[in-house]
Amino acid sequence: MMAEEEDVLFQRFAKIFIGCLAAVTSGMMYALYLSAYHERKFWFSNRQELEREITFQGDSAIYYSYYKDMLKAPSFERGVYELTHNNKTVSLKTINAVQQMSLYPELIASVLYQATGSKEIIEPVYFYIGIVFGLQGIYVTALFVTSWLMSGTWLAGMLTVAWFIINRVDTTRIEYSIPLRENWALPYFACQIAALTGYLKSNLNTYGERFCYLLMSASTYTFMMMWEYSHYLLFLQAISLFLLDIFSVEQSDKVYEVYKIYIFSLFLGYLLQFENPALLVSPLLSLVAALMLAKCLQLNVKKGSFVAKIIKVINFYLVCTLTITLNIIMKMFVPHKENGHMLKFLEVKFGLNMTKNFTMNWLLCQESLQAPSQDFFLRLTQSSLLPFYILVLIICFLSMLQVIFRRINGKSLKETVTLEDGRIGERPEIIYHVIHTILLGSLAMVIEGLKYIWIPYVCMLAAFGVCSPELWMTLFKWLRLRTVHPILLALILSMAVPTIIGLSLWKEFFPRLMTELMELQEFYDPDTVELMTWIKRQAPVAAVFAGSPQLMGAIKLCTGWMVTSLPLYNDDDLLKRNENIYQIYSKRSAEDIYKILTSYKANYLIVEDAICNEVGPIRGCRVKDLLDIANGHMVCEEGDKLTYSKYGRFCHEVKINYSPYVNYFTRVYWNRSYFVYKINTVISFQS
Repeated sequence: MMAEEEDVLFQRFAKIFIGCLAAVTSGMMYALYLSAYHERKFWFSNRQELEREITFQGDSAIYYSYYKDMLKAPSFERGVYELTHNNKTVSLKTINAVQQMSLYPELIASVLYQATGSKEIIEPVYFYIGIVFGLQGIYVTALFVTSWLMSGTWLAGMLTVAWFIINRVDTTRIEYSIPLRENWALPYFACQIAALTGYLKSNLNTYGERFCYLLMSASTYTFMMMWEYSHYLLFLQAISLFLLDIFSVEQSDKVYEVYKIYIFSLFLGYLLQFENPALLVSPLLSLVAALMLAKCLQLNVKKGSFVAKIIKVINFYLVCTLTITLNIIMKMFVPHKENGHMLKFLEVKFGLNMTKNFTMNWLLCQESLQAPSQDFFLRLTQSSLLPFYILVLIICFLSMLQVIFRRINGKSLKETVTLEDGRIGERPEIIYHVIHTILLGSLAMVIEGLKYIWIPYVCMLAAFGVCSPELWMTLFKWLRLRTVHPILLALILSMAVPTIIGLSLWKEFFPRLMTELMELQEFYDPDTVELMTWIKRQAPVAAVFAGSPQLMGAIKLCTGWMVTSLPLYNDDDLLKRNENIYQIYSKRSAEDIYKILTSYKANYLIVEDAICNEVGPIRGCRVKDLLDIANGHMVCEEGDKLTYSKYGRFCHEVKINYSPYVNYFTRVYWNRSYFVYKINTVISFQS
């Protein structure tokens, strides 16, 4: 008897050891793959520092520039002070860059770089991107573990990783924008989901429960600190847990423990994010507060009785009403400007409002904020991910509904569900994941950019399903299979199906991945390099540059010079600045443009040929078209009044060098892509 028990323990230990080894190895291999791919794509190690920095585009350039600033600071305290009272980035504006741009990753990276003595070993840029690639490895490991916890086999984790890497165009933006906040934050969210999955399991022992709770607490708080939009994702998660609580009474206490983690993280985040009002007016806080109040008002009645069912309905209505009421009250008493433009954007997106506003229409034209294209679904189908995800989701969802109806009808449910029962929808962690993936998927169908949150989830859920004997057993119970023993067939399919999928993916996609690593690509942008070199050599140190926000981000990083705008979309003042500066591509007079630029104390103007002569695939989405619509120079809808401008497009006219343009602007540098004009302080009106 003792020998049998020892044998079982050894087998369990071996299974856990091999699974953990596979999970860690998968994460490390993915991080190394990203590093190798990045090197081949940009030829990074053979480039000068300026050329490397140009590979950071748009808002990524801003984040990395502050990391550089922290390393240049005489001390950490001085560096933090300069970032929180920053008046050297945007002209006529002092900003708390740490709060406004969530620069905690850069603060941590700079501390680690200096504290570990890495200065003598590795260049700052390699240290920075190395941390991000390492976090992506943790991301993949967390997805592996979540799928393993749900299915009971580490084979599901391997399949999750395979699908994640093959579909990386839709799972991550790490290849294009390394410093993005989501690349720092989502690995922690994946860890939180893994811990939550383990915490919700019915058969978890006390030590496992404590470990999951601590990991969940730490990862929830860290996730909230890393990304300004994290509380919206946690709000969706809280809704999923609320619905789980309604459908699964047994997990009620655990769910409320998670709510406590939310409240703790929100208030600690509020204090450490310089009393960030966005967290106080967030829907997450309102929902959790409403849930806590509703719990206090709940009556103790017999489970399954008619009164209990009525109370459930009343409780649902009460929570919804309280959430909306509390959120309105908080917004009345807490001064906030956060994300007001987001609500306006959503109104226009869903057709609740119409606008000619440049910023709103520009956001609507961004590919990431539009509905997914057919190519998106085609890619997921070609990798076999979408068909298996739909199959798994349908089985789990129908099983969940079956359990709910059984509960409504007052039928008792088993405390422990066995494989023979074929009721995968009774497991609380499955109910939670089904609800959560449906919520995320619904949003991703409206805004394509959310696919980077949803598709990793899809990889994990599809892999869990095909590797889970319980899912196959649930299907066979419905089919009432009698010819073959259903348990035996379920066990065989849970091994055979993922093996076949894995072999087919290996045959089709592995050669492509190897080709990508062998191919030496080249990021070549000599015009931008020449522009940055000219600015550093010729422009005065106190000069202020005006141009497109994306280019201004690169100038801030590569030269350190002050700019008039930034590629950030969470601040109303910056959005207004961006719109005003973009007027250089509109049909406005030289005097109008001059007044706009001098109001921001700009000394130099940079006109980009790519924007001025843009030939976009969608007419009406080019910058100059959007400006014409906003200024009334182009008909947008029937009945709109068209105003003809007597001026030509400024970016074209200023190149011709005739009056009155030469009176206000003097060309001082140009190449194939950029035209730089000095903004005259003394205006001459000679013809």
